[in-house]
Amino acid sequence: MSDLLHVSASPHVRSKTSTKTIMRDVAIALLPASAFGVYQFGIKALLLILTCVAASVLSEYIYEKAMKKPITTYDYSAVVTGLLLALNLPSTAPIWLAVIGSVFAIIVVKQVFGGLGQNFMNPALGARCFLLISFTSRMTDFSIDGVAGATPLAAVKAGEIVPIFDMFIGKTSGTIGETSVICILIGAVYLLIKKIITPRIPFIYIGTLLVFAGIFGGHGFEPSYLAAQLFGGGLMLGAFFMATDYVTSPITPMGQVIFAVCLGILTGIFRIFGGSAEGVSYAIIFCNLLVPLIEKVTIPVPFGFRKEDLKNEK
Repeated sequence: MSDLLHVSASPHVRSKTSTKTIMRDVAIALLPASAFGVYQFGIKALLLILTCVAASVLSEYIYEKAMKKPITTYDYSAVVTGLLLALNLPSTAPIWLAVIGSVFAIIVVKQVFGGLGQNFMNPALGARCFLLISFTSRMTDFSIDGVAGATPLAAVKAGEIVPIFDMFIGKTSGTIGETSVICILIGAVYLLIKKIITPRIPFIYIGTLLVFAGIFGGHGFEPSYLAAQLFGGGLMLGAFFMATDYVTSPITPMGQVIFAVCLGILTGIFRIFGGSAEGVSYAIIFCNLLVPLIEKVTIPVPFGFRKEDLKNEK
């Protein structure tokens, strides 16, 4: 009779939450940042957003149709991937670049490894890093109306003073979706209220980066410097919308803490000691690869067992 206790019971707690509803809420939360990106950068930004979403959905449909797999385009996951990729592109990116990135995100990062729930890294960030490596000049062109300008983080790295309030509301150079912190926070609050995400990963991630920047940034804990690190680049977008990805982040509470601390440290290393002023994308990608190991060492022991008992069973 005792052996029957090892058999998992059927779930008795039911919820209306599904992949479709979660992804739909994430897409809704990204709308403020998307709308501001279109307002800031014009019709080209809108075309890039529509292109990435359409190419992502179409890539998923064609691949699943060709492989005779169930069609999952209705669950909004491809829409979210396309939207996140678009928000991580500069408004000067050509349309063909958006198409290549979308196809790479859906087919190479997501579908080849088994589809939603099986990808080992965030598809949108995987595609962004691929594009950064392959088309560096295109991905780092943040000129507006033909006038080139450094991003706030690049200016900070060069020792220049940046307008903090402009960074907060979004009157700066950058990718389509990362400039307006206030719009990103509106979407983040929506996700927190809907309980789609928890504050553990984003808050610890941001806090760790600020402490790291204060210790190693060369400016101490000067408020303006820390504010520039906080509001500049893709930190806010990455912390709330990509580091919290269900598939590529730990599920254990302690694992999430370790994951977030690693994110903050790596982002700080890339920003302060690296050749580029930004480091959020690469930090998240690298930490995605560590998730299986993190979960292995932080998995809780079931009630009534000891670690020694579990090792003997293995």
